[in-house]
Amino acid sequence: MKPGKRGTPSARSKMTGRSKGGGFQTMGLSQPVLKGVLKRGYLIPTPIQRKTIPLILEGRDVVAMARTGSGKTAAFLLPLLERLKSHAPQTRALILSPTRELALQTLRFTRELGKLTDLKSAVILGGDNMEDQFAAIHENPDIVIATPGRFLHLLLEMELKLTSVEYVVFDEADRLFEMGFREQLQEILHRLPEHRQTLLFSATLPKMLADFAQAGLSEPVLVRLDVESKLSEHLKTVYFACRTGDKTAVLVHLLKRLVNELTVVFLATKHHVEYLREVLEQAGIGCAHVYSSLDQTARKINVAKFRARKVPVLLVTDVAARGIDIPLLDNAINYHFPPKPKLFVHRVGRVARAGRKGTAYSFVSPDEAPYLLDLHLFLGRPLTRPEDAGQADDGLCGSIPQSVVDEETEALGACSTADLKNMERVCENAMKQYLKSRPPPSTESVRRAKQLLGSGLAAHPFFHGCTGTTVSMLEAVRNFKPRTTIFEIGSTTKNAASSVMKKKRQKHDRLVRQPEAAGSNSTELHSEEKHHGDQKVFKDTEFYIPHTSSDFHSERGLQMEKSFEQEASGAVLDLTSDENHRLNIKKWDRKKKRFVQDDDPKKKKIRTESGAWIPASYKTDIYKQWKNKSKIDDVEDGEPRTSACERLGKRHRGPAKNKGQGIRRELRTKEEILKGRQRKARLQAKNARRKHTKKKVV
Repeated sequence: MKPGKRGTPSARSKMTGRSKGGGFQTMGLSQPVLKGVLKRGYLIPTPIQRKTIPLILEGRDVVAMARTGSGKTAAFLLPLLERLKSHAPQTRALILSPTRELALQTLRFTRELGKLTDLKSAVILGGDNMEDQFAAIHENPDIVIATPGRFLHLLLEMELKLTSVEYVVFDEADRLFEMGFREQLQEILHRLPEHRQTLLFSATLPKMLADFAQAGLSEPVLVRLDVESKLSEHLKTVYFACRTGDKTAVLVHLLKRLVNELTVVFLATKHHVEYLREVLEQAGIGCAHVYSSLDQTARKINVAKFRARKVPVLLVTDVAARGIDIPLLDNAINYHFPPKPKLFVHRVGRVARAGRKGTAYSFVSPDEAPYLLDLHLFLGRPLTRPEDAGQADDGLCGSIPQSVVDEETEALGACSTADLKNMERVCENAMKQYLKSRPPPSTESVRRAKQLLGSGLAAHPFFHGCTGTTVSMLEAVRNFKPRTTIFEIGSTTKNAASSVMKKKRQKHDRLVRQPEAAGSNSTELHSEEKHHGDQKVFKDTEFYIPHTSSDFHSERGLQMEKSFEQEASGAVLDLTSDENHRLNIKKWDRKKKRFVQDDDPKKKKIRTESGAWIPASYKTDIYKQWKNKSKIDDVEDGEPRTSACERLGKRHRGPAKNKGQGIRRELRTKEEILKGRQRKARLQAKNARRKHTKKKVV
């Protein structure tokens, strides 16, 4: 959404009057929702909001694609708030996100837009306390924002049916269906009612909806914006061709130049994140870091430090490419070039938002050059060299002067430690594993990359100010061609070789110039022969029919990646083991101290209502224990649950006596009667002994 200008009431009313033709006022939103939007300072809807909000308000299923930062979150939140209107004691909307950060960002935005309504929202994330999440569900939120894994865990623990849910959103849908959430999504979708509204939003979506068949869409409408312009017009792309071992030195030099600018650095593995964090601290550059296996509290602290500008650099893996919302971000650096074009779009989409300018720097090693060419085929942009660029420097791929690399490498070597060397060795091993899983580039891009690197690249204009006279001096030495031969250097008039060369030059200079004038015929003949040889690749634009569509490269970059499990299930027949070694296989049982038959493939798994087998860890007794501890009764799905305030009431000091025990029973069992008689007999015997001792004393 585009922020409008805030001024005097008269100016605001004039502005509102001008926007009546295409503002939020014409979309039929209720007053609480409309006021919440206008209080945020938003006046004019973005193109994706203008296209999708009317369709969603009609109750249609929508699959929408628009680039990062175009207002997709508000495009599904505003119709959601309009549809629910007021609080009801049941969950009616579900928003699924692939990452924690994206879910928290959506929750924050939901509460900001809906603060004038009485709708309740809750977030369910992995890594958080499950007892708090049980309490949040018992508070009867209208909107639940969750990641699939933890939400399914709660569904199985609490045995929820989700029959009241009528509005479902898959945020970053392509990532959800790619990240291995197949089992979780299948079970969640099975529990949802058939008559619901389903929305899919992402920055990169293929036009073939068959990939999302399992989402349960009903006559969906496909809205794809920014297919041609996938990157913001305010984003500048810069590519540095360098060796893999020089990337650290180039990164340090680049960060020293980008002073007081918020920069996100994307890396391949968490080991590189830890290594570069140590390197930057040694170089005096403050940084924070985030990766998937980092503790949740540490992730929150590091992102908060970066948002508050306490550190200018954030080192992340691709977990942050979607979800971490950093306002006013200036730069993005691809330390490792992304192997998929749409991953590049999500990475650099964090920059140049809301009309601000930004720059995306990418380090391209020789083995990553084919991916760069694949990216430009996907974007439909030409890749320019420094010598062909002229004044424009956007999309330029150039080399880095060796003097810059040597200077930073020497400085880093001076502060190197044994720990850094060990971490560097770990990074090398991690990179080997990463390269095994990296998808291969296209064959044509590999061939073109060899030509690009073989011809050599000039220094990038970005470094012209840092090299001083060094580059110009080296260029002059490289282009120097002496006018004398070796026989004439340091010679005198008495030297016979020198006199022979002078006579030869006088005689042949005239003949050397003649072929230059007459050589045009042979050149023309050669070019004509070459032209005849190229007749077989001639294409008549009027009659030629290409074998691929015009958007082939763009759609290939947008298509979803199938998980290994999906590919394997399509390639293997699901038959009973018919091989002898599979039928007779056994394993050692440590408890029984003998070999036992290992014929239970579904061991430690449970079967869900949809028939899917999932790990048994999803179903434990945590919820029952919490329910007994909190004194909460079972409630049928769809009925109001006891809220925390009603359950706990006012807290006083001291232990609570006879709380929740009800009326005392009058009837006693045989055991209780026997126990009472024995206790009475012991008391009588004790009193008799006391009387006997008193008589003796007297």
